[in-house]
Amino acid sequence: MNEYINYINKDNFEQEVLKSDKPVIVDFYSDECPPCEVLAPIFENLADTYSDHVKFVKIYRQENRELAVSLDVTSSPTILFFKHGAEIGTRMNGYINKPQMRKAIEETFGEALPKLERKKIECDTLILGGGPAGLSAAIYAARARLDTVLLEEGVCGGQAATTYHVANYPGTDGVVSGRDITDNMRGQAISFGAKICEFKEIFDIDLAKDIKYIKTEDAEYFARSAIIASGASPRLLDAKGAYEAKGKGIHYCATCDGAMYQDRHVAVIGGGSSAIEEAMFLTRFATKVTIVHRRDGFRAAASEIEAARKNPKIDFVLNKVIREVNAEAYSLKSLLLEDVNNGELSELPVDGAFVYIGYDPASALFKGQLELDDAGYIVASEDTKASVDGVFAAGDIRTKQIRQIVTAAADGAVAGIMAEKYIASLE
Repeated sequence: MNEYINYINKDNFEQEVLKSDKPVIVDFYSDECPPCEVLAPIFENLADTYSDHVKFVKIYRQENRELAVSLDVTSSPTILFFKHGAEIGTRMNGYINKPQMRKAIEETFGEALPKLERKKIECDTLILGGGPAGLSAAIYAARARLDTVLLEEGVCGGQAATTYHVANYPGTDGVVSGRDITDNMRGQAISFGAKICEFKEIFDIDLAKDIKYIKTEDAEYFARSAIIASGASPRLLDAKGAYEAKGKGIHYCATCDGAMYQDRHVAVIGGGSSAIEEAMFLTRFATKVTIVHRRDGFRAAASEIEAARKNPKIDFVLNKVIREVNAEAYSLKSLLLEDVNNGELSELPVDGAFVYIGYDPASALFKGQLELDDAGYIVASEDTKASVDGVFAAGDIRTKQIRQIVTAAADGAVAGIMAEKYIASLE
């Protein structure tokens, strides 16, 4: 356990939170909760930085349900901010990254936070992103004796680290967790000499010059080459009321919150493999699962669709999109659907909804720096070369047809080799 975090329960909540002399950040967390696992090291990192000024508290929601209910905490993780015994600021829940958490802390307790000084670091290749692509690139670049630094805004692993059952990664014995794969890759990269810097936010970037410049909250990096492996993130539901209902009926992780809907009716929104797989998973708890998809065709494999259609708990509502989320207090009542063919509106009563509608590339930093396609992915072919000399794009962030752990790792290997060749050409 982190020495800067207080683990409390309902019995000492009043003393540790409501009567605290310091501002307090409370994390309600649960077991078997991927977003909680993603948030935990971020919470620890920020506690290491700000514990002299802000108290960091964690409460195990499953053993403190009465307290959670009294505070209207209905999903994990949920972050609350307290000052002088009262809750302030805006609550956070679901998947929370370091920038989101830092900004929330600054907005809520900004006057209490110290200013950090930046150090200057030079390297041969700087890798942005610590998923399978970035880690693979670090392995190959460091093994080629390049001075290699990898920056990751959260904890290494990327989307792969939140996947519990990977059954198609070559060389593994049956089913393996994504976390095991990426932890092994991280260890390999470090063993070859790569420097792994987690929880690093990028504030400024200049890739146009021979020496690439990247500025984070505590350092300025100067690199001879750069490998972009920043990946993509789950796309949020674009419907009225969806943001307000996030964690209160609208969810993005069935593994985390599916058990809340024992003997209830839930919807799954999407038509890809993730949507179908999570719909099947939810049948363990829900009495009925309705898959809502905007088309009558699916991106998921035919075998997955066939299995879902054979499941008596699963129904399909096709050619419909979600226009509005109808919720009362902290519970979902229904989804307002619009027929994409004739615009007709209909209502689907459900107790909860789980969203799997694709991903958005993490490429905002590179607009105006690199060539992007219409969807925001970095334009790069199989050699991973981007539109600027000395810059390479690997994994889910680049233009490609297939986005899997194995293809990301392959991209990283290519990018690491190409960076080594590029630097050799300069010498």
